[in-house]
Amino acid sequence: MSNIGSILDGISKAQRKDSITDFRTGDTVKVHVKIVEEMAAKKGKMGQKKGKAEKKERVQVFQGIVIRRKGGGISETFTVRKVSYGEGVERIFPLHSPNIIKIEVARRGAVRRAKLYYLRERIGKAAKVKEKKRQIKKTLSKNVQEEQDIPKEQVSPVIEESSNEVKT
Repeated sequence: MSNIGSILDGISKAQRKDSITDFRTGDTVKVHVKIVEEMAAKKGKMGQKKGKAEKKERVQVFQGIVIRRKGGGISETFTVRKVSYGEGVERIFPLHSPNIIKIEVARRGAVRRAKLYYLRERIGKAAKVKEKKRQIKKTLSKNVQEEQDIPKEQVSPVIEESSNEVKT
């Protein structure tokens, strides 16, 4: 039995993607999916098909909110929900599928749940997820400016809390 397990582990390691974008439930993502369209063969004068069917590949982008991640390893999936023409559309993607070209995170969502099934009943603004707040970068103080020899023109003014005076 261990021999079969090692064979399955080897296959799953070969199929697994190395670089996966870090995303969580509540994030708005753009999933770039490879679509293969098969064009019908042209018909001749007698109604018979001429030649072979043509295969055409293209990339389609599906943008929506991740409402769940499920499973682990090679069989991990995630569900993306979007509203298209007033109708909710959900699509389940295998995370390690070769048909997924890339996953881009458009917005980080601030949620406190692992599964966002409650969004299915929500309509309009109520179905939106708040965006995660970003950390504000601190401005350079005078001491840091003197240590790094930065010209005064490049340093933004620092306002003291005790007074309304601006120091440069």
